[in-house]
Amino acid sequence: MESANVAPGEVPPNGLAGLRHIRHDIISGIVVSLVSLPLSSGIAIASGAPPIYGLISAIIAGLIFPFVGGAYLTISGPAAGLAPALLAIMVSFGGAGDADTIGAGYHFLLVVIFLVGCIQMLMALARLARFAAIIPVSVVEGMLASIGLMIIVKQLPMLFGFTDKVHAHEFYQYVLEVPRYASGMTPAVCAVSVATLALLFVLGSLKHIKALAVVPPQLIAVVVGVILGQIFGLGRMDGGFLISLPKEAFHGARLPEFGALLARTDLWYAAAIGVCTLTMIDAVESLATAMAIDRLDPWHRRSRPNRLLFAMGLSNVASSLFGGLTIIPGGVKSKVNIASGGRTLWANFTNAICLILYLVVARDLINMIPKGVLAAVLIHTGYKMCEPLVWKHMAHIGREQLGIFTFTIVVTLLTDLLWGIVAGVAAKFALNMVIYRYAVAAQSSTGRLPSLAESTKAFFATPVVRSGMVGDEYEIVVNRPVVCFNSMKLDAALGQVPVGAKRVRILLGEGVGVIDHTACENLMHIVAESARGEVPIRVVGLGEMRRLSEYANGTHIAAAALLPA
Repeated sequence: MESANVAPGEVPPNGLAGLRHIRHDIISGIVVSLVSLPLSSGIAIASGAPPIYGLISAIIAGLIFPFVGGAYLTISGPAAGLAPALLAIMVSFGGAGDADTIGAGYHFLLVVIFLVGCIQMLMALARLARFAAIIPVSVVEGMLASIGLMIIVKQLPMLFGFTDKVHAHEFYQYVLEVPRYASGMTPAVCAVSVATLALLFVLGSLKHIKALAVVPPQLIAVVVGVILGQIFGLGRMDGGFLISLPKEAFHGARLPEFGALLARTDLWYAAAIGVCTLTMIDAVESLATAMAIDRLDPWHRRSRPNRLLFAMGLSNVASSLFGGLTIIPGGVKSKVNIASGGRTLWANFTNAICLILYLVVARDLINMIPKGVLAAVLIHTGYKMCEPLVWKHMAHIGREQLGIFTFTIVVTLLTDLLWGIVAGVAAKFALNMVIYRYAVAAQSSTGRLPSLAESTKAFFATPVVRSGMVGDEYEIVVNRPVVCFNSMKLDAALGQVPVGAKRVRILLGEGVGVIDHTACENLMHIVAESARGEVPIRVVGLGEMRRLSEYANGTHIAAAALLPA
């Protein structure tokens, strides 16, 4: 995106001051809304709820998020990444719904979303957002890839136009029932859906066409899908093949039933697991998405994690009270915002206003969208989360990272998202432990492996052993391992640089032993960002360590370390 019409050195701010850029945000918000409409509708269906509840979530996020802030270009609303978790929670509460009906567990799910929002706000007030960095990058990528795979298989019945009852709940059950979906397909629905999906892949490959950066492929595909749906007469064939929005969007919206859930002691365990799962996934994916969008920001603005977490929490509380789904920053919509020239969060506000107008004046037009077309959009979104390029990138980072990534996917698909994350973090901890212990032994004159207790303490202690001014340079001496479990403490030290410092030097001592991929990626990102500011940061000693792969920010170990075969 070009930063034209902005004075040199001016950075577009949020809040009322950002209204001077409103004409750019209005244009971008309109474009975003045209993507948000089908995507939010499809995410609701994938979550086991009618499409209107996805639109309600997007509207509430747009009306609240700009006034709370925390980020600059992220567009918040329902996200595909949470759809499998929401569906699973509803099933545990007694049943999920579909595009036309509300499930028996939906009103209990709203209680969970309300509690998640409250916890997020408390975490933000306690400034705990930084602890999301504990989740290793390979585990986050594995979580997203497994979500992508789940989204794909769970959209297959709708893609095929399968009208019989779907019995599957788990990933492997959907895979085993694919022949049944295929044999029970509705040819016209399947033809429209597959054509839409094929168009998405074709448009996605035409990245050199600049117009596609402004007019998103998802919008083009949905428009084509609607036209094909009319040509094939899907509405006349069966009204159930098209989405159906109520005449009054907020009329009859379900509310959280706190008392009913409190009285159901048999559901307390399911509620506790649901709250833990959504809190963890919501926080990790929200902050990871915001960081990714920050890197695309033409003005290099950085999100404020705790403020962002508070905004998400407040939005989730409000969404649950209106019957909406969970709310987090969305990668697809945020990228569309950047490509369309958005500058502040007023683009998110414009998106919400446009969605309200669509529901008021264009309901009949929206109801012409085939469900299979929405399934195609979601399958394409899911594919981008787990495509071969993701696996190739993880392999490039390092074979050990590919192993953690794959392990997280397998466990997630065999159990659920919460256990997948826990297993991935545990595997990462064990891997780092092995690497660190052998690194320390290699540097020791006795060759003694440190005890597990000593190594564990080093992983959670601050890696900074000394800091202070040396002339006009602020020196931070690091002499313990820097891993995902303690890297936020190094970040905290970097946040305490005195005002008079002209440079910052991070000196890595012999006791570091290992810098894992997550910590190294975060550290190098901070170093790169500092190059654009007034106080540059340099790292001394990283070049003397040995990388486990050719990837520049991969895992680094002590040069003398010899790992077990």
